[in-house]
Amino acid sequence: MQRLFKRTVFTTLGLFLATVAVAQDRPKVVTVNYPLQYFAERLLGDAGDVEFPVPDDVDPSFWRPSIADISMIQSADLILLNGASFATWVDRVTLPRSRLVNTSAAIEDQFIVTESITHSHGDGGEHSHEGVASYLWLDPTLAIAQAEAIADAITARELASADDVAIRLEELRADLEAMDQTAQSAFSDTRDVALIATHPRYQYLARRYGLSITSLEWDAGAAPTPEQLAELSSIAERTGAQVLIWEAEPPATAIEALRGLGMESVIFPTLAHKPSAGTYLDTYQKAVSDLSQASLGANN
Repeated sequence: MQRLFKRTVFTTLGLFLATVAVAQDRPKVVTVNYPLQYFAERLLGDAGDVEFPVPDDVDPSFWRPSIADISMIQSADLILLNGASFATWVDRVTLPRSRLVNTSAAIEDQFIVTESITHSHGDGGEHSHEGVASYLWLDPTLAIAQAEAIADAITARELASADDVAIRLEELRADLEAMDQTAQSAFSDTRDVALIATHPRYQYLARRYGLSITSLEWDAGAAPTPEQLAELSSIAERTGAQVLIWEAEPPATAIEALRGLGMESVIFPTLAHKPSAGTYLDTYQKAVSDLSQASLGANN
């Protein structure tokens, strides 16, 4: 009886240790924004885990990782960077170069140079938009290039079956191409419509679909000050814009104030963070539909 008990204990312990070993051997990928997380998850499937460590209430562009965060990131098998000056913390942290992949390295010739504008966002401190526009994934064709870079990195490091990754990449590419075609169709009659955005995030969206967007410097989802409303009114009068694009849901009072100026509000999430519902694909497509409808309404 005692021998049977010992055998059972050792068998159970062995199974436990084997499970722990498998968990420890499971590949881990870390990303600097949600779109890269989405692409990596689609490409890895169930072969590994993908983590995007930035808290929901922090702008991923200006996140400052803690010591624990840095340790977790350094332990990853693959660290996916956006490039284009996104996530400035990566330049201040020591990371294993062999595991770093700049997903936009192959498309740097398509970067959009931006003006130098210095301002602050809450606790993020003062910063400047000088350099290049960062939100590449708002152009699905650039998102495809980033997905291809991720697929190459996963395959090169043997984090998943090369055949499986190739199949998943074709599926993801097809989804992104379909999304691009939908947007091309939706915006086909809005190229001459003047739009205003609360923040300079939409440069690649505007270039891809021929949109005319003037950018403000408002905090995401925050109620505008009287001075900001006056600036908006001046720009709207000068450009003829009747639609304001918000990154996040603004207070109801802000929407009412804009209606008083004869402007309609449209929420177009920049998707640096995971949306509260849905995925990168369906959130983007809904935003495209909403903006297209509002633009067409303003054009009539």
